[in-house]
Amino acid sequence: MSSKVRLRLLPSARCLFDQPVQVKVEGLRSRQVVTMRARSTDEKGVVFSSSATYRADGSGKIDLLRDPSLSGSYVGVEPMGLLWSMKADALHKYFFKDNALQPHVVKFSVHEEGREDRMLAEVTNERLLIGNGVSRVPVKGRNFQGVLFTPPGQGPFPAVLDVSTFASEKRASLLANKGFVVLAVPVYTDKPHNVKQTNLDHFKEMHLDHFKEAVDFLQQQPKVGSKGVGIMARSKGGDIALSLAAFVSGVKAVVSINGCNAVVSVPLYYQNHQIISPLGSDITKLITTESGASIIKYGLGDPLAEENKYSLVPTEQAKGHFLFVASEDDLNWDSKAYMDQMAERLKHHGKENFETLCYPGAGHLLEPPYGPYCPSSFHRIVHHVVLWGGEARAHAEAEVHLWSKIQEFFRTHLSCDAAQTKAKS
Repeated sequence: MSSKVRLRLLPSARCLFDQPVQVKVEGLRSRQVVTMRARSTDEKGVVFSSSATYRADGSGKIDLLRDPSLSGSYVGVEPMGLLWSMKADALHKYFFKDNALQPHVVKFSVHEEGREDRMLAEVTNERLLIGNGVSRVPVKGRNFQGVLFTPPGQGPFPAVLDVSTFASEKRASLLANKGFVVLAVPVYTDKPHNVKQTNLDHFKEMHLDHFKEAVDFLQQQPKVGSKGVGIMARSKGGDIALSLAAFVSGVKAVVSINGCNAVVSVPLYYQNHQIISPLGSDITKLITTESGASIIKYGLGDPLAEENKYSLVPTEQAKGHFLFVASEDDLNWDSKAYMDQMAERLKHHGKENFETLCYPGAGHLLEPPYGPYCPSSFHRIVHHVVLWGGEARAHAEAEVHLWSKIQEFFRTHLSCDAAQTKAKS
């Protein structure tokens, strides 16, 4: 490495996962062209990397806030491009970073142009999922299991239930850093409580009561000051979130990200009665592409077809507010159409308790910002490698905007009452 060249991350090389950093290089020759690289290994041992070519200014400096990439994983001025453009060497890999206790570690480096073996400088970026003072406690109820994240301080704090398709702590822990008490509960677990099944191929029914138990548990937490809870969910978790809002009191705000307006795949039960029939799918409508990944968007039935009317969630029964989010390039299912149908249903019933948010160029897997964009990976429910859709740059921009919007939405609709918090303690 060159002793003159310095690579810096500002304001610090240690930050939260969802915080941007300013990448700066100093000590290069005037107008020198170099290759910038980023590299990280996920929890399954898969290596992800990116690279971009930059030209220093007259004083030998590069600043990713102002300078464009000339070629590589992306082109143009993209301050966080080295992060969202990281890809695995192998096809169809999703970046697994679900354990909140371990930081997302990224090595940034500067190399002589065309010479990966000639490293000029390197710095390690530790991107934390859990901030100082946030507590993480695994919890197990009678019929649910999850992880509870609580911010430091006395509160009162608003409460959010994060319903993920499979167990993941990333979104919940990051939201807790913002001053929310968050309980992360998956729809599917290795030893499921909320589904009667032998495995994911043969599950038969889902029980809303078990998610209601999680809502009740969250409301009883001593630092929770909101009179109701928020629900945050994507994909299959979306119809669970909508159903909680429709049938369970105390749900004040729901963020449904690329969700369906009908209950997908299995019937939904509540208080020992089936309340919603499942929307079926047709595996013959999968489209296989040259890469080996399938487009499954057209495999789900039409929620508005007469034979499917009993699969629709009666969102008009909800007392809370909705934020419906849809990616226009979602290839998992037709999220934009489902969002429009949900909005129309509520309007038809004279309801104005909703907002819609649409992202052109974004794919199905909208997540907290600055993780590697995933165009395709193995779908653990349909057992196919699938295309998720989206274009990397537009998808990354959508994640930044949505993450801010989610926090704003919950702060608006989950007002806190200090007196209520004191009554619990």
